[in-house]
Amino acid sequence: MMNANFLFFLILGLPLTTFLLLSLLWLVGITASERVIGRTTKVIYGVMFLALISLIYLMLQQPEHCLHIRLGEWFRVGEYEYPLAFQFDRLTLPFFALTVILTGIVGSFSITYLHRDPGFLRFFLLLYLFSFGAMLVFSASSLDLLIGGWEIVGITSVLLISFFQYRPEPVNNALRVFATYRVADLFILVSVFLAHHWFGSADWSQLKVIAASPALTENTPYAVTVFAILLVFAASGKSAQGPFCSWLARAMEGPTPSSAIFYGAISVHAGPYLLLRVEPLIRQSTFATSLLCFIGATTAIFATMLQRSSTDAKTSLAYASQTQLGIIFVEIALGWHDLAMLHVLGHATVRAMQFLRSPSMMSDYHRVHSGAGGQLSATGVHYDRLLPESIQHKLYCFTIFRGFHDAMIQRFLVLPLCKVIGIFRWMEGRRNHLTTSSQQEKCVRSSKS
Repeated sequence: MMNANFLFFLILGLPLTTFLLLSLLWLVGITASERVIGRTTKVIYGVMFLALISLIYLMLQQPEHCLHIRLGEWFRVGEYEYPLAFQFDRLTLPFFALTVILTGIVGSFSITYLHRDPGFLRFFLLLYLFSFGAMLVFSASSLDLLIGGWEIVGITSVLLISFFQYRPEPVNNALRVFATYRVADLFILVSVFLAHHWFGSADWSQLKVIAASPALTENTPYAVTVFAILLVFAASGKSAQGPFCSWLARAMEGPTPSSAIFYGAISVHAGPYLLLRVEPLIRQSTFATSLLCFIGATTAIFATMLQRSSTDAKTSLAYASQTQLGIIFVEIALGWHDLAMLHVLGHATVRAMQFLRSPSMMSDYHRVHSGAGGQLSATGVHYDRLLPESIQHKLYCFTIFRGFHDAMIQRFLVLPLCKVIGIFRWMEGRRNHLTTSSQQEKCVRSSKS
Protein backbone atom coordinates (compact mmCIF):
# COMPACT_ATOMS: atom_id res chain seq x y z
CA MET A 1 0.00 0.00 0.00
CA MET A 2 2.89 2.32 0.79
CA ASN A 3 4.33 1.73 -2.68
CA ALA A 4 0.98 2.53 -4.28
CA ASN A 5 0.72 5.75 -2.28
CA PHE A 6 4.24 6.75 -3.29
CA LEU A 7 3.53 6.11 -6.98
CA PHE A 8 0.29 8.09 -6.82
CA PHE A 9 1.94 11.15 -5.28
CA LEU A 10 4.87 10.80 -7.66
CA ILE A 11 2.52 11.10 -10.63
CA LEU A 12 0.54 13.92 -9.02
CA GLY A 13 3.54 15.85 -7.75
CA LEU A 14 6.01 15.70 -10.65
CA PRO A 15 4.32 18.34 -12.86
CA LEU A 16 3.69 20.63 -9.88
CA THR A 17 7.30 20.31 -8.71
CA THR A 18 8.59 21.02 -12.21
CA PHE A 19 6.32 24.05 -12.50
CA LEU A 20 7.53 25.46 -9.18
CA LEU A 21 11.19 24.79 -9.94
CA LEU A 22 11.16 26.43 -13.39
CA SER A 23 9.13 29.35 -12.01
CA LEU A 24 11.61 29.98 -9.18
CA LEU A 25 14.53 29.85 -11.61
CA TRP A 26 12.79 32.38 -13.84
CA LEU A 27 12.09 34.66 -10.85
CA VAL A 28 15.79 34.76 -9.95
CA GLY A 29 16.71 35.54 -13.55
CA ILE A 30 17.62 32.08 -14.82
CA THR A 31 15.64 31.05 -17.91
CA ALA A 32 15.99 27.44 -18.97
CA SER A 33 16.82 26.88 -22.63
CA GLU A 34 14.43 25.20 -25.05
CA ARG A 35 16.61 22.10 -25.12
CA VAL A 36 16.52 21.76 -21.32
CA ILE A 37 12.76 22.31 -21.17
CA GLY A 38 12.15 19.86 -24.00
CA ARG A 39 14.25 17.09 -22.50
CA THR A 40 12.78 17.73 -19.04
CA THR A 41 9.27 17.44 -20.45
CA LYS A 42 10.01 14.11 -22.13
CA VAL A 43 11.65 12.70 -18.99
CA ILE A 44 8.89 13.92 -16.66
CA TYR A 45 6.02 12.46 -18.67
CA GLY A 46 7.97 9.28 -19.38
CA VAL A 47 8.46 8.71 -15.64
CA MET A 48 4.79 9.53 -15.01
CA PHE A 49 3.72 6.96 -17.60
CA LEU A 50 5.88 4.21 -16.09
CA ALA A 51 4.66 5.08 -12.60
CA LEU A 52 1.06 4.97 -13.85
CA ILE A 53 1.53 1.45 -15.26
CA SER A 54 2.96 0.30 -11.92
CA LEU A 55 0.15 2.00 -9.99
CA ILE A 56 -2.50 0.30 -12.13
CA TYR A 57 -0.88 -3.08 -11.45
CA LEU A 58 -0.84 -2.45 -7.68
CA MET A 59 -4.44 -1.17 -7.73
CA LEU A 60 -5.63 -4.34 -9.44
CA GLN A 61 -4.06 -6.34 -6.61
CA GLN A 62 -6.41 -4.69 -4.10
CA PRO A 63 -9.65 -6.55 -3.29
CA GLU A 64 -11.84 -3.56 -4.24
CA HIS A 65 -9.55 -2.44 -7.12
CA CYS A 66 -9.51 0.98 -5.51
CA LEU A 67 -6.94 3.10 -3.70
CA HIS A 68 -7.97 5.53 -0.93
CA ILE A 69 -5.53 8.04 0.55
CA ARG A 70 -6.40 10.47 3.34
CA LEU A 71 -3.90 13.06 4.55
CA GLY A 72 -6.16 14.63 7.16
CA GLU A 73 -7.85 18.02 7.04
CA TRP A 74 -6.64 21.28 5.60
CA PHE A 75 -8.84 23.30 7.96
CA ARG A 76 -12.05 23.04 9.96
CA VAL A 77 -14.62 25.75 10.73
CA GLY A 78 -17.35 24.59 13.08
CA GLU A 79 -18.92 21.51 11.54
CA TYR A 80 -17.36 22.19 8.14
CA GLU A 81 -14.12 20.44 7.26
CA TYR A 82 -11.94 20.58 4.15
CA PRO A 83 -10.49 17.08 3.77
CA LEU A 84 -7.30 16.30 1.88
CA ALA A 85 -8.33 12.89 0.56
CA PHE A 86 -7.74 11.15 -2.77
CA GLN A 87 -9.07 8.06 -4.47
CA PHE A 88 -7.92 6.06 -7.47
CA ASP A 89 -10.68 3.80 -8.80
CA ARG A 90 -12.16 2.53 -12.06
CA LEU A 91 -13.52 5.97 -12.93
CA THR A 92 -10.32 7.83 -12.06
CA LEU A 93 -8.08 5.44 -14.01
CA PRO A 94 -9.12 6.25 -17.63
CA PHE A 95 -9.13 10.02 -17.06
CA PHE A 96 -5.80 9.85 -15.23
CA ALA A 97 -4.30 7.81 -18.07
CA LEU A 98 -5.66 10.23 -20.69
CA THR A 99 -4.09 13.16 -18.86
CA VAL A 100 -0.65 11.56 -18.57
CA ILE A 101 -0.47 10.11 -22.09
CA LEU A 102 -2.07 12.90 -24.12
CA THR A 103 -0.37 15.71 -22.20
CA GLY A 104 2.96 13.99 -22.81
CA ILE A 105 2.24 13.71 -26.53
CA VAL A 106 1.14 17.34 -26.76
CA GLY A 107 4.20 18.43 -24.80
CA SER A 108 6.51 16.58 -27.21
CA PHE A 109 4.67 18.09 -30.19
CA SER A 110 4.93 21.59 -28.70
CA ILE A 111 8.74 21.44 -28.45
CA THR A 112 8.92 21.75 -32.24
CA TYR A 113 5.71 23.72 -32.77
CA LEU A 114 6.73 26.56 -30.42
CA HIS A 115 10.42 26.58 -31.35
CA ARG A 116 11.85 30.11 -30.89
CA ASP A 117 8.50 31.48 -29.73
CA PRO A 118 8.93 34.18 -27.04
CA GLY A 119 6.38 32.40 -24.85
CA PHE A 120 8.04 28.97 -25.00
CA LEU A 121 8.75 28.81 -21.25
CA ARG A 122 5.35 30.31 -20.37
CA PHE A 123 3.55 27.66 -22.40
CA PHE A 124 5.30 24.75 -20.69
CA LEU A 125 4.82 26.27 -17.24
CA LEU A 126 1.07 26.41 -17.90
CA LEU A 127 1.12 22.89 -19.35
CA TYR A 128 2.73 21.50 -16.17
CA LEU A 129 0.27 23.39 -13.98
CA PHE A 130 -2.65 22.17 -16.07
CA SER A 131 -1.48 18.55 -15.72
CA PHE A 132 -1.47 18.89 -11.95
CA GLY A 133 -4.91 20.56 -11.91
CA ALA A 134 -6.50 17.97 -14.19
CA MET A 135 -5.15 15.03 -12.17
CA LEU A 136 -6.34 16.75 -8.98
CA VAL A 137 -9.86 16.96 -10.45
CA PHE A 138 -9.91 13.28 -11.39
CA SER A 139 -8.37 11.98 -8.14
CA ALA A 140 -10.13 14.16 -5.56
CA SER A 141 -12.16 12.18 -3.07
CA SER A 142 -14.67 14.96 -2.50
CA LEU A 143 -16.31 17.85 -4.26
CA ASP A 144 -14.38 20.24 -1.98
CA LEU A 145 -10.95 19.20 -3.26
CA LEU A 146 -12.20 18.87 -6.84
CA ILE A 147 -12.86 22.63 -6.89
CA GLY A 148 -9.13 23.29 -6.40
CA GLY A 149 -8.19 21.39 -9.55
CA TRP A 150 -11.27 22.75 -11.35
CA GLU A 151 -10.06 26.33 -10.83
CA ILE A 152 -6.46 25.52 -11.82
CA VAL A 153 -7.68 24.00 -15.09
CA GLY A 154 -9.85 27.07 -15.70
CA ILE A 155 -7.16 29.68 -15.09
CA THR A 156 -4.55 27.87 -17.18
CA SER A 157 -7.11 27.60 -19.96
CA VAL A 158 -7.73 31.37 -19.90
CA LEU A 159 -4.02 32.19 -19.82
CA LEU A 160 -3.33 29.97 -22.82
CA ILE A 161 -6.20 31.50 -24.81
CA SER A 162 -4.46 34.86 -24.36
CA PHE A 163 -1.06 33.30 -25.08
CA PHE A 164 -0.47 35.63 -28.06
CA GLN A 165 -0.91 38.65 -25.81
CA TYR A 166 0.54 41.17 -28.28
CA ARG A 167 -2.75 40.95 -30.23
CA PRO A 168 -5.96 42.38 -28.67
CA GLU A 169 -8.34 39.71 -29.97
CA PRO A 170 -6.92 36.75 -27.98
CA VAL A 171 -6.98 38.84 -24.80
CA ASN A 172 -10.59 39.94 -25.36
CA ASN A 173 -11.70 36.37 -26.05
CA ALA A 174 -9.83 35.13 -22.97
CA LEU A 175 -11.69 37.65 -20.82
CA ARG A 176 -15.02 36.51 -22.28
CA VAL A 177 -14.14 32.88 -21.55
CA PHE A 178 -13.03 33.82 -18.03
CA ALA A 179 -16.35 35.59 -17.39
CA THR A 180 -18.26 32.52 -18.61
CA TYR A 181 -16.18 30.27 -16.37
CA ARG A 182 -16.93 32.51 -13.38
CA VAL A 183 -20.67 32.29 -13.96
CA ALA A 184 -20.58 28.52 -14.42
CA ASP A 185 -18.34 27.99 -11.38
CA LEU A 186 -20.90 29.69 -9.15
CA PHE A 187 -23.09 26.61 -9.59
CA ILE A 188 -20.43 24.23 -8.29
CA LEU A 189 -19.59 26.54 -5.37
CA VAL A 190 -23.24 26.73 -4.33
CA SER A 191 -23.57 22.95 -4.71
CA VAL A 192 -20.68 22.40 -2.26
CA PHE A 193 -22.32 24.71 0.28
CA LEU A 194 -25.67 22.94 -0.06
CA ALA A 195 -24.03 19.50 0.12
CA HIS A 196 -22.58 20.32 3.55
CA HIS A 197 -25.81 22.01 4.65
CA TRP A 198 -28.19 19.25 3.51
CA PHE A 199 -26.09 16.09 3.41
CA GLY A 200 -23.38 16.85 5.97
CA SER A 201 -20.54 16.08 3.55
CA ALA A 202 -19.40 16.52 -0.05
CA ASP A 203 -17.41 13.27 -0.14
CA TRP A 204 -18.16 11.03 -3.13
CA SER A 205 -18.81 7.97 -0.96
CA GLN A 206 -21.19 9.93 1.28
CA LEU A 207 -23.07 11.35 -1.71
CA LYS A 208 -23.42 7.82 -3.10
CA VAL A 209 -24.96 6.68 0.18
CA ILE A 210 -27.29 9.69 0.15
CA ALA A 211 -28.42 8.82 -3.38
CA ALA A 212 -29.27 5.28 -2.28
CA SER A 213 -31.20 6.44 0.80
CA PRO A 214 -34.90 7.07 0.17
CA ALA A 215 -35.27 8.62 3.64
CA LEU A 216 -33.41 11.74 2.51
CA THR A 217 -35.89 12.42 -0.28
CA GLU A 218 -38.77 12.17 2.16
CA ASN A 219 -37.19 14.64 4.59
CA THR A 220 -35.93 17.16 2.03
CA PRO A 221 -37.80 16.41 -1.20
CA TYR A 222 -36.07 19.08 -3.28
CA ALA A 223 -32.52 18.65 -1.97
CA VAL A 224 -31.36 16.03 -4.45
CA THR A 225 -33.05 17.78 -7.39
CA VAL A 226 -31.53 21.19 -6.65
CA PHE A 227 -28.09 19.70 -6.00
CA ALA A 228 -28.19 17.67 -9.23
CA ILE A 229 -29.35 20.65 -11.33
CA LEU A 230 -26.51 22.82 -9.99
CA LEU A 231 -23.92 20.20 -10.97
CA VAL A 232 -25.51 19.75 -14.41
CA PHE A 233 -25.04 23.47 -15.09
CA ALA A 234 -21.50 23.39 -13.64
CA ALA A 235 -20.57 20.53 -15.98
CA SER A 236 -22.26 22.32 -18.89
CA GLY A 237 -20.10 25.40 -18.29
CA LYS A 238 -16.87 23.42 -18.34
CA SER A 239 -17.90 21.45 -21.46
CA ALA A 240 -19.43 24.40 -23.39
CA GLN A 241 -22.95 22.98 -23.41
CA GLY A 242 -26.37 24.62 -23.29
CA PRO A 243 -26.31 28.32 -22.32
CA PHE A 244 -22.49 28.27 -22.15
CA CYS A 245 -21.95 26.99 -25.69
CA SER A 246 -20.47 30.16 -27.21
CA TRP A 247 -17.11 30.27 -25.41
CA LEU A 248 -15.49 27.25 -27.07
CA ALA A 249 -15.08 28.93 -30.48
CA ARG A 250 -13.43 31.91 -28.77
CA ALA A 251 -10.94 29.58 -27.10
CA MET A 252 -9.42 28.72 -30.48
CA GLU A 253 -7.28 31.90 -30.26
CA GLY A 254 -4.68 29.94 -28.28
CA PRO A 255 -1.86 27.83 -29.74
CA THR A 256 -2.85 24.62 -31.50
CA PRO A 257 -1.27 22.33 -28.83
CA SER A 258 -3.29 24.01 -26.07
CA SER A 259 -6.46 23.64 -28.14
CA ALA A 260 -5.68 19.93 -28.53
CA ILE A 261 -5.17 19.19 -24.84
CA PHE A 262 -7.81 21.55 -23.44
CA TYR A 263 -10.68 21.57 -25.92
CA GLY A 264 -10.11 18.27 -27.64
CA ALA A 265 -8.88 15.93 -24.92
CA ILE A 266 -8.92 16.76 -21.21
CA SER A 267 -10.48 20.03 -20.03
CA VAL A 268 -13.83 19.77 -21.83
CA HIS A 269 -14.22 16.18 -20.56
CA ALA A 270 -14.06 17.30 -16.94
CA GLY A 271 -17.81 17.96 -17.25
CA PRO A 272 -18.68 14.35 -18.17
CA TYR A 273 -16.36 13.15 -15.38
CA LEU A 274 -18.28 15.21 -12.82
CA LEU A 275 -21.60 13.91 -14.14
CA LEU A 276 -20.40 10.30 -13.98
CA ARG A 277 -19.30 10.86 -10.37
CA VAL A 278 -22.70 12.18 -9.26
CA GLU A 279 -24.78 10.08 -11.66
CA PRO A 280 -26.57 8.23 -8.83
CA LEU A 281 -27.85 11.56 -7.51
CA ILE A 282 -28.85 12.79 -10.97
CA ARG A 283 -30.75 9.56 -11.57
CA GLN A 284 -32.84 10.22 -8.45
CA SER A 285 -34.22 13.40 -10.03
CA THR A 286 -36.39 13.08 -13.13
CA PHE A 287 -36.14 16.80 -13.78
CA ALA A 288 -32.32 16.85 -13.57
CA THR A 289 -32.09 13.82 -15.87
CA SER A 290 -34.44 15.40 -18.39
CA LEU A 291 -32.54 18.69 -18.21
CA LEU A 292 -29.23 16.92 -18.84
CA CYS A 293 -30.67 15.09 -21.84
CA PHE A 294 -32.21 18.29 -23.23
CA ILE A 295 -28.99 20.30 -22.87
CA GLY A 296 -26.93 17.58 -24.54
CA ALA A 297 -29.34 16.96 -27.43
CA THR A 298 -29.97 20.61 -28.28
CA THR A 299 -26.26 21.50 -28.10
CA ALA A 300 -25.36 18.55 -30.34
CA ILE A 301 -27.84 19.69 -32.99
CA PHE A 302 -26.87 23.35 -32.70
CA ALA A 303 -23.11 22.64 -32.83
CA THR A 304 -23.55 20.37 -35.85
CA MET A 305 -25.22 23.20 -37.74
CA LEU A 306 -22.46 25.65 -36.77
CA GLN A 307 -19.75 23.17 -37.70
CA ARG A 308 -21.10 22.83 -41.25
CA SER A 309 -20.73 26.59 -41.82
CA SER A 310 -17.32 27.05 -40.17
CA THR A 311 -14.61 28.52 -42.36
CA ASP A 312 -11.47 27.39 -40.53
CA ALA A 313 -10.19 24.03 -39.31
CA LYS A 314 -9.84 24.70 -35.57
CA THR A 315 -13.29 26.27 -35.19
CA SER A 316 -14.82 23.38 -37.12
CA LEU A 317 -13.11 20.91 -34.77
CA ALA A 318 -14.31 22.92 -31.77
CA TYR A 319 -17.94 22.60 -32.85
CA ALA A 320 -17.39 18.92 -33.64
CA SER A 321 -16.17 18.50 -30.05
CA GLN A 322 -19.31 20.23 -28.77
CA THR A 323 -21.44 17.85 -30.80
CA GLN A 324 -19.78 14.75 -29.36
CA LEU A 325 -19.88 16.16 -25.83
CA GLY A 326 -23.60 16.76 -26.23
CA ILE A 327 -24.07 13.14 -27.25
CA ILE A 328 -22.01 12.04 -24.21
CA PHE A 329 -24.32 14.10 -21.98
CA VAL A 330 -27.32 12.30 -23.48
CA GLU A 331 -25.66 8.90 -22.91
CA ILE A 332 -25.07 9.75 -19.24
CA ALA A 333 -28.68 10.94 -18.87
CA LEU A 334 -29.93 7.66 -20.34
CA GLY A 335 -27.79 5.65 -17.93
CA TRP A 336 -25.38 4.27 -20.56
CA HIS A 337 -22.29 4.78 -18.37
CA ASP A 338 -19.97 2.27 -20.04
CA LEU A 339 -20.83 3.63 -23.48
CA ALA A 340 -20.26 7.20 -22.26
CA MET A 341 -16.85 6.22 -20.87
CA LEU A 342 -15.81 4.53 -24.12
CA HIS A 343 -17.08 7.56 -26.01
CA VAL A 344 -14.98 9.88 -23.84
CA LEU A 345 -11.83 7.81 -24.34
CA GLY A 346 -12.26 7.54 -28.10
CA HIS A 347 -13.33 11.14 -28.61
CA ALA A 348 -10.52 12.62 -26.48
CA THR A 349 -7.85 10.64 -28.29
CA VAL A 350 -9.13 11.24 -31.83
CA ARG A 351 -9.93 14.91 -31.29
CA ALA A 352 -6.52 15.67 -29.76
CA MET A 353 -4.82 14.11 -32.78
CA GLN A 354 -7.07 16.05 -35.16
CA PHE A 355 -6.21 19.36 -33.47
CA LEU A 356 -2.50 18.59 -33.68
CA ARG A 357 -2.91 17.73 -37.35
CA SER A 358 -5.02 20.80 -38.20
CA PRO A 359 -2.10 23.07 -39.28
CA SER A 360 -1.23 20.63 -42.07
CA MET A 361 -4.77 19.45 -42.81
CA MET A 362 -5.35 21.82 -45.73
CA SER A 363 -2.07 20.72 -47.31
CA ASP A 364 -3.17 17.10 -46.98
CA TYR A 365 -6.58 17.92 -48.46
CA HIS A 366 -5.06 19.63 -51.50
CA ARG A 367 -2.74 16.66 -52.04
CA VAL A 368 -5.65 14.21 -51.91
CA HIS A 369 -7.75 16.52 -54.09
CA SER A 370 -4.98 16.63 -56.68
CA GLY A 371 -4.47 12.86 -56.50
CA ALA A 372 -8.19 12.31 -57.14
CA GLY A 373 -8.09 14.50 -60.23
CA GLY A 374 -10.09 17.29 -58.60
CA GLN A 375 -13.17 15.08 -58.29
CA LEU A 376 -13.66 14.95 -54.49
CA SER A 377 -17.37 15.05 -53.73
CA ALA A 378 -18.82 17.40 -51.12
CA THR A 379 -19.71 15.93 -47.74
CA GLY A 380 -23.15 16.06 -46.17
CA VAL A 381 -25.08 16.41 -49.44
CA HIS A 382 -27.63 13.84 -48.25
CA TYR A 383 -28.44 16.15 -45.30
CA ASP A 384 -29.03 19.11 -47.61
CA ARG A 385 -31.56 17.16 -49.66
CA LEU A 386 -33.80 16.75 -46.62
CA LEU A 387 -34.63 20.49 -46.51
CA PRO A 388 -35.94 22.96 -49.11
CA GLU A 389 -33.40 25.42 -50.48
CA SER A 390 -35.09 28.44 -48.84
CA ILE A 391 -34.82 26.84 -45.41
CA GLN A 392 -31.19 25.94 -46.10
CA HIS A 393 -30.42 29.62 -46.79
CA LYS A 394 -32.12 30.71 -43.55
CA LEU A 395 -30.26 28.10 -41.54
CA TYR A 396 -27.00 29.17 -43.14
CA CYS A 397 -27.59 32.80 -42.10
CA PHE A 398 -28.55 31.58 -38.63
CA THR A 399 -25.33 29.63 -38.26
CA ILE A 400 -23.11 32.36 -39.75
CA PHE A 401 -24.14 34.56 -36.80
CA ARG A 402 -23.72 31.56 -34.43
CA GLY A 403 -27.39 31.46 -33.58
CA PHE A 404 -27.26 35.08 -32.34
CA HIS A 405 -26.13 33.62 -29.00
CA ASP A 406 -23.44 36.23 -28.38
CA ALA A 407 -25.75 39.04 -29.47
CA MET A 408 -28.45 37.99 -27.02
CA ILE A 409 -25.95 37.70 -24.17
CA GLN A 410 -24.57 41.13 -25.04
CA ARG A 411 -28.05 42.68 -25.25
CA PHE A 412 -29.81 41.09 -22.29
CA LEU A 413 -26.97 40.31 -19.87
CA VAL A 414 -23.76 42.27 -20.46
CA LEU A 415 -25.25 45.69 -21.20
CA PRO A 416 -27.76 45.66 -18.27
CA LEU A 417 -24.96 44.49 -15.98
CA CYS A 418 -22.68 47.29 -17.18
CA LYS A 419 -25.45 49.82 -16.60
CA VAL A 420 -26.01 48.56 -13.05
CA ILE A 421 -22.27 48.71 -12.35
CA GLY A 422 -22.15 52.23 -13.82
CA ILE A 423 -25.01 53.34 -11.59
CA PHE A 424 -23.31 51.99 -8.48
CA ARG A 425 -20.04 53.69 -9.45
CA TRP A 426 -21.85 56.98 -10.03
CA MET A 427 -23.56 56.70 -6.64
CA GLU A 428 -20.24 55.92 -4.96
CA GLY A 429 -18.55 58.85 -6.69
CA ARG A 430 -21.43 61.16 -5.74
CA ARG A 431 -21.23 60.04 -2.12
CA ASN A 432 -17.47 60.61 -2.04
CA HIS A 433 -17.96 64.05 -3.57
CA LEU A 434 -20.57 65.01 -0.96
CA THR A 435 -18.35 63.72 1.83
CA THR A 436 -15.39 65.74 0.54
CA SER A 437 -17.53 68.87 0.18
CA SER A 438 -18.85 68.47 3.73
CA GLN A 439 -15.35 68.11 5.13
CA GLN A 440 -14.18 71.20 3.25
CA GLU A 441 -17.09 73.23 4.62
CA LYS A 442 -16.25 72.14 8.15
CA CYS A 443 -12.62 73.17 7.64
CA VAL A 444 -13.71 76.61 6.34
CA ARG A 445 -16.05 77.14 9.29
CA SER A 446 -13.42 76.11 11.82
CA SER A 447 -10.86 78.47 10.20
CA LYS A 448 -13.29 81.39 10.33
CA SER A 449 -14.16 80.75 13.93
